[in-house]
Amino acid sequence: MLYKIGVTLIPDIGDISIKKLISYCGSAAEVFRRKRDQLLKIPGLGPHMAKQIMSSTVLHRAEKELKFIQRHNITALFFTDYGYPEKLKHAIDGPALLFYRGTADLNAHRMVSVVGTRKPTQYGLHCCDTLIEQLKDCNVCIISGLAYGIDTRAHQRALELGMPTIGVLAHSLDFIYPYANRHLAKKIYANGGLVTDYISGTPPDRQNFPSRNRIVAGMADAVIVIESGIKGGALITADIANSYNRDVFAFPGKITDAMSLGCNKLINDHKAAIIT
Repeated sequence: MLYKIGVTLIPDIGDISIKKLISYCGSAAEVFRRKRDQLLKIPGLGPHMAKQIMSSTVLHRAEKELKFIQRHNITALFFTDYGYPEKLKHAIDGPALLFYRGTADLNAHRMVSVVGTRKPTQYGLHCCDTLIEQLKDCNVCIISGLAYGIDTRAHQRALELGMPTIGVLAHSLDFIYPYANRHLAKKIYANGGLVTDYISGTPPDRQNFPSRNRIVAGMADAVIVIESGIKGGALITADIANSYNRDVFAFPGKITDAMSLGCNKLINDHKAAIIT
């Protein structure tokens, strides 16, 4: 696990390149055992990257992270490990490593992501509640992003109905954002799970949220957009889900309602099936 964490900490390397590196070397440990001339034979890996791999600072940081996850009862799942979400393995840019706290099965038979605006209307909240209530008897795990609005409502309703729910974070597991959802996060941890691909000490920077959405989309069988403005994270998640060949659904709304413009556009552009 030290080497699996370490390989994700190599500067200037992304998830796609990590998977390519593992395929050539055979394992994360072998990446760090290769000599410089052996590394340079890997297509696309130049002198700069070889130097970064051979730097001792990477494994020093990995040792710190390993102690952190052990201390806080966090499970680290590499993309080659048993227990890593199978659906996410099929996403080309899926995270090479996930950090997870909770009891929910990340490979539940039916997984549905529910996303939407941070400023829902009463109509949107009603649609969210009704949807989850009708999914209760279908043995479904609800996934969302723990954000304000629809995300929060989806998690809350799932917990109220005794359904497993998973929150996907845009930061590390050593704090919760938004802070107002810290109590909700504790309930999710006890009755579902929290997952992220960010190492400890990572704040909820703005650029992390679109990246987080690939996990929300990739772990699910279907993505459902409740309400969304003409721009927003929910539409990004829907686009990613389409690129992964996931089913995408959206609730329609009045053409004059600002929080239905995004959903109506998804339906109009044939990027989402209508839910009635």
